[in-house]
Amino acid sequence: MRIAIMNQDIEREIKKRAEDKCELCGHAEPENLLLFEVPKTPEYIEGADNGLQVCTTCESQFDSEERDINHWRCLNDSMWSTAAPVQVMAWRMLHRLKKEGWPQDLLDMMYMEEQRLEWAAAEGDAEDKSNALVHRDANGVILQAGDNVVLIKDLKVKGSSMVAKQGTAVRRISLDHENDTYIEGKVDGIQIVIITEYVKKT
Repeated sequence: MRIAIMNQDIEREIKKRAEDKCELCGHAEPENLLLFEVPKTPEYIEGADNGLQVCTTCESQFDSEERDINHWRCLNDSMWSTAAPVQVMAWRMLHRLKKEGWPQDLLDMMYMEEQRLEWAAAEGDAEDKSNALVHRDANGVILQAGDNVVLIKDLKVKGSSMVAKQGTAVRRISLDHENDTYIEGKVDGIQIVIITEYVKKT
């Protein structure tokens, strides 16, 4: 989750633009809305263009492989937003859903100026990932950045006297993009490297 840390003026500006709704799907329950900072935002982007207001449903599926495909039909509308961060996230989600077929049709219709397109593409969603590394847990389940896992055996942490105990939960892991057997996560507040065969996705 990339909850935006902004000053109150910027927060008010985003909320005013959003009209008390999720800027991607239109969801309008205040208790389920949050401010989201768009990853890879260029330094020249300032103010309210750094983020958007989204619902917890949209935010939880940004980086997940388990998505409610029908929920994302909302992009048919939000892709036309004049707000740069909304259009950027709509473009990224359409690429992440491209295998469904219909998102490609929307992408073919979508127009973005060059600078905005470069910003949208900065996370690599349009790249060919057919040869990308695949990280799998002890049961062969694919691991994604942001997943939660549990250690299935005691692990001695290299270079320290610390032992990460079996059953320890490691939340919001990150992946090693050069080695598919390594992930990283925090145990007792310390960032450590963990071998994938010793974890189970939760």
